[in-house]
Amino acid sequence: MSKDSSDQYIDWFRHSSPYINAHRGKTFVLMIGGEALADPNLTNIVHDIALLSSLGVRLVLVFGSRPQIDERLQALGLPTRLHHHQRITDTATLQCAIEAAGVLRTRLEALFSMGLSNTPMHGARIRVCSGNFVTARPAGVVDGFDLGHTGELRRVDQAAIRKQLDLNNIVFISNLGFSPTGEVFNLSVEEVATRTATALNADKLILFGSEAGITDSHGDLRSELLAATAKRWVSQYLAGLDDPSQAHTETARLLQAAADACEEGVPRCHLISYQRDGALIAELLTRDGSGTMVVRESYEQIRTAGIDDVGGILELIAPLEVKGILVRRSRERLETEIERFTVIERDGAIIGCAALYPFEEEQVGELACVAIDNNYRGGERGDRLLASLETHARELGLTQLFVLTTRTAHWFIERGFREASLDALPNEKKALYNFQRNSKVFFKPL
Repeated sequence: MSKDSSDQYIDWFRHSSPYINAHRGKTFVLMIGGEALADPNLTNIVHDIALLSSLGVRLVLVFGSRPQIDERLQALGLPTRLHHHQRITDTATLQCAIEAAGVLRTRLEALFSMGLSNTPMHGARIRVCSGNFVTARPAGVVDGFDLGHTGELRRVDQAAIRKQLDLNNIVFISNLGFSPTGEVFNLSVEEVATRTATALNADKLILFGSEAGITDSHGDLRSELLAATAKRWVSQYLAGLDDPSQAHTETARLLQAAADACEEGVPRCHLISYQRDGALIAELLTRDGSGTMVVRESYEQIRTAGIDDVGGILELIAPLEVKGILVRRSRERLETEIERFTVIERDGAIIGCAALYPFEEEQVGELACVAIDNNYRGGERGDRLLASLETHARELGLTQLFVLTTRTAHWFIERGFREASLDALPNEKKALYNFQRNSKVFFKPL
């Protein structure tokens, strides 16, 4: 390994440590469909899951078998019959579903048992278990179609699953459910994953799909999506289809599952690609992730700064101070003025800040130390920060804001600030004006 690559590895590993600490002891439910289980990248996914287990994450793996069932039906010369995307499961189809689940479970057990010295699994000693954790009932007759052995999930035995997790086992759950009368039912893997995550009060539901996540109308990947927005997108997508048989695409199913899980109490759901090597690790152990996270409410928050934020603010503004864009602030000064600051926090990291210094006698406020992390510009975060401070200024009875700037005049002009003379400044501020910096003065009425 070269020095450059070694330094990059060390830097990444250090930056991943907050996420490792945050995830230890948490419960994640992972949903892997039959398509992912047939993908060449499956071995790498298993390695990454094993790594999460080694880092202390409690894991439940829900797996499906749609394409494997279809392959068995085709080999037998039997048709694949669907009604509103639900499989009509007759006796022969059920047998194919049971065989597919058994083969896939065995394959997964074999992959998690690997321990060769030249593989990431060496020394992992992963233990897995599966069982009758899911109770189901028949779906019955829908729109005149008897769905046969297709079922609906009734209950997830969360107590039994937790006991296995307490033993540090990875729990496998297939798309099959069982009834008190001894029957077997074919279930939707999305339903099993969603209901399992909610029953366990899981911290995350991670859904593997062919795509990296959800893209917007411009083709850009959305790193975060509110659950309400996700549900609206699914509704709009379904309403815009002329052919109902095309309604249940993989993306629509996964997005609906994520939105449903969030509504039922799962804080965060992740849509990632099973085709991208390392997508799971990138999503969970880096700040920006690799896919789309669906959340009940935004995990970026704007809040008043506290003393614990001093280090994060100093790290954020240091590059701007070096360039002369911001006036240098010592740690001591920042600590004494910290109550003046508002910050944007993203997953525990400070990615934006600004300060408001009121001059109550003149009913004006100074907007200072406005900074957004280079990696997070372009997302209207500066506008949200400004809006928050304007609201706070109004609450203080201020009628105007002013700012002194040397390099970012246009940004403020575009947001309603107008250039003014030095004489417009409050007397106290005018007396402290640094003529060497020669900052321009801008005011905005509130």
